Amino acid sequence: MRRFLSALLLILLIVCGVIFSITFIEKLPGSADATDALWTSFVLLLEYIPLFLPLATFMGTLLAFYNLTRSSESIIISGAGLSPYQSAKPFLIMAALVGLFATFVMNPYAVSVASKNPTHEHIELTDDAIWLRETTDDGTLTLRAEKVRRDKSGGLIFGRATAFILSEDSKFKQRIEATEILLADDEFSARNATLYGVDGIPVQQARWRMHSLMTPENVLERHLTPKQITVWRLPGFIRNMERTGLNPRGHLVQLWTLLFLPLTLIAMATLGVAFSQTRQRRNFSFGTKFSIGILACFALYFIINVFGALGTSGGLPTLLAVLAPPLIVLFGAAIFIVSYDTI
Repeated sequence: MRRFLSALLLILLIVCGVIFSITFIEKLPGSADATDALWTSFVLLLEYIPLFLPLATFMGTLLAFYNLTRSSESIIISGAGLSPYQSAKPFLIMAALVGLFATFVMNPYAVSVASKNPTHEHIELTDDAIWLRETTDDGTLTLRAEKVRRDKSGGLIFGRATAFILSEDSKFKQRIEATEILLADDEFSARNATLYGVDGIPVQQARWRMHSLMTPENVLERHLTPKQITVWRLPGFIRNMERTGLNPRGHLVQLWTLLFLPLTLIAMATLGVAFSQTRQRRNFSFGTKFSIGILACFALYFIINVFGALGTSGGLPTLLAVLAPPLIVLFGAAIFIVSYDTI
């Protein structure tokens, strides 16, 4: 277990370093300073970790078995009468523990860090934009924005925003265009806004305000993507969506994906064990098996994405869409190990 954990952490360190460096270089030109770019890169890295954790588990298993084979320890273990399943048990247990840690500790922490400064990447977009709609006694407000971010006071700033105000009988009253519209203190506000009335004549207004029942918190709670909701809050969020008649399939896929992440890591560790089977004391073809394994992992990611899309769209039950890929890998790798051990 110690060997496997050390190999897994080494792979994670290398992959995280590469991804962090690339993200930092990409975000640096558009950030206020290097510190802001570093923080943004760190937040994105936390979101990327669950994506490459199965791949890192496979690579860590392969690396740990390679070290055991190079030192002839795996040969001694086989000669002592231990089956591949017995020798792989510590790997599978540690993979399950890592999966539990990632689901119930890393996921809430990553979401809490990202929620401090959400962007349009964390919001469910429609037509590549953020849409808000609110109906009050004064009429209906519809807001469209291309970007969103937090301000220092905790409000939400909508960039490149356009607001439409309709009367109670759904007749057009006013259109507001502004570079930024702020939602804070139970009101929408904008500086240097352009207002269009029924006559279509633009009027510049230094300060535009409108009372709102929305708050930054309930806007984020309603429009965040499933990945921006912690595993602890997803069940209640799904129940609320079902009560209001909304489609919760995307959130169900995310919930099952998090809950069955330990099973996915166990499947990837089993796949690593299958690729590590050898009777050679030397000349262990680590590079060849490593390359083939990477291709197999990318194929697995493609399968997972296809099943996830089918689950989200309703083509498959959400539970089956999440469970099928790791079970296929697990049983396929187990069959290969049994076949190799009986040759």
